[in-house]
Amino acid sequence: MTKTILVVDDARFMRMRIRELLTEQGYKVVEAEDGEEAVEIYRSTKPDAVLMDITMPRKDGLTALKEIMADDAQARVIILTALGQQAMVLEAMKAGAKDFLVKPYDPDKVIKSLQKVLARVSFL
Repeated sequence: MTKTILVVDDARFMRMRIRELLTEQGYKVVEAEDGEEAVEIYRSTKPDAVLMDITMPRKDGLTALKEIMADDAQARVIILTALGQQAMVLEAMKAGAKDFLVKPYDPDKVIKSLQKVLARVSFL
């Protein structure tokens, strides 16, 4: 069964690069350009995992993460962050993010992180 990944980033070229990488690996990709849209799309599509930038307009990734986790405690969210955002990464991990990747990201690390997060089974 094909896994669906929600890619959230305000930079269109980042979404495009990640979409190309993931579709080459057999994933189905849905996209959002900010946290507000991400929460709406998460609720309507229930993706298997989310790759989400922290810094975005309208609603940042941390706020969107908290809303998604409030709706679905089993959500698998991987945070994408720039160097120097360690405090936000720690807050995101405490809020329920399953992993984080530093931009510019290594494609192999993106796939490995996704595989790791998708392999986790929760019994809650």
